[in-house]
Amino acid sequence: MTRIGRSDLDILPLSLGGNVFGWTADRDTSFAVLDAFHSGGGDFIDTADAYSAWVPGNSGGESETLIGEWLASRKPENVVVATKVSQHPQFRGLSAKNIRAAAEASLARLGVDTIDLYYAHFDDADTPLEETVAGFADLVTDGLVRYVAVSNYTAARIREWISLAEAAGADLPVAIQPHYNLVHRTEVESDIVPVAEQYGMSLVPYYALASGFLTGKYRSADATGDSPRAEGAAKLATPAGLKLIDALEEVGDAHGSSIAATALAWLRLQPTVAAPIASASKVEQVADLLASASLELTSDELAHLSAASEPAQG
Repeated sequence: MTRIGRSDLDILPLSLGGNVFGWTADRDTSFAVLDAFHSGGGDFIDTADAYSAWVPGNSGGESETLIGEWLASRKPENVVVATKVSQHPQFRGLSAKNIRAAAEASLARLGVDTIDLYYAHFDDADTPLEETVAGFADLVTDGLVRYVAVSNYTAARIREWISLAEAAGADLPVAIQPHYNLVHRTEVESDIVPVAEQYGMSLVPYYALASGFLTGKYRSADATGDSPRAEGAAKLATPAGLKLIDALEEVGDAHGSSIAATALAWLRLQPTVAAPIASASKVEQVADLLASASLELTSDELAHLSAASEPAQG
């Protein structure tokens, strides 16, 4: 088990991404994925109030609603649910009033009394950060939220948030959610990790498998007719990118593990990372994701993959 930052949230070091629920996974598939994840020891689910407003016919909140229905149906114990605010079509931005309204809407959809981990999804330049920090602090004080976190914030803005929170005696963020994987490393490792180390925060990286590229599925730049994310993944199929996939396959084969599980294990073992986020739109993908949580790579294998990823970074 892994603890998230300075919180008391202990989790298996893998987070199930809820972005596909209500998008590429319908209700039955979403339930099957959640069942497989939980029965395999998974206990950390990541979503956002905006998921999946981009799908024609959706209005936002579909993922939270499906997760809430699953929680009500299964009544699992000790499941940590993280969600986010600022991008829902009805609740844009991070004003104190909006944060509270959005949190109340998320609580209703999830069917829970308290949000375990609540992220500011994207920085809001139109709202004073002091107001946002105070708004989150009030949610913790009033019991709507257990722990505060930030997603897609720069290192400078995270430090500013912490400074404001310390001055106000408010709870500090316990987690940061950045875009981080074997082909997207430089900024996170140089800027974000030092902040996390200084303040005892954990990273919970998204795009952990680079939109599927790090599964090894995309060995060509032609993604015609494939999944909604295929085009982005196929762009990474450069000669350097394919050499990285070969390295992942080599290391994975030594452990009887898949390319995807090996890529997630590398990320899990990086400084300050608590749990990579990975999603599954098919139930048969879940076991592979769960395998990454217990895959132990040697220091030589980690170094080999890090070196192989340097030329492949986009």
